[in-house]
Amino acid sequence: MKQLALIAIAILAFSCKKESEEPFGKPAETAAEVQTPEALGKEIFEGKGNCVACHQVDQKVIGSSIQGIAKIYKDKNGNIVTFLKGDSEAIVDPAQFPVMQANLEITKTFTDEELKAVEAYINSNIK
Repeated sequence: MKQLALIAIAILAFSCKKESEEPFGKPAETAAEVQTPEALGKEIFEGKGNCVACHQVDQKVIGSSIQGIAKIYKDKNGNIVTFLKGDSEAIVDPAQFPVMQANLEITKTFTDEELKAVEAYINSNIK
């Protein structure tokens, strides 16, 4: 139980950003700067989502690998967006769900476009 609490505290500490790291305003995108959903998803996954703190592409760290998540959601016809909104149960590693709850509070604030981009990035890693 103490280990679980320490992991949760570590996740919270790493998921917090200083205000000075956030850019002011959003620069206008040109046609050349438009990102694919997968690229946007990767940016969110590694950036404001801080998912990369627990999930790596091909290996289990704290959470399951991205490849493992993509495979399980595909095999079980799961919906990653619904899970990230907090509207469905964990199907990959339910025992790790309490650790992930802090980050789910972050993903619940994402727009539908951002959530679909994260899903596209995860699914782009299926092998």
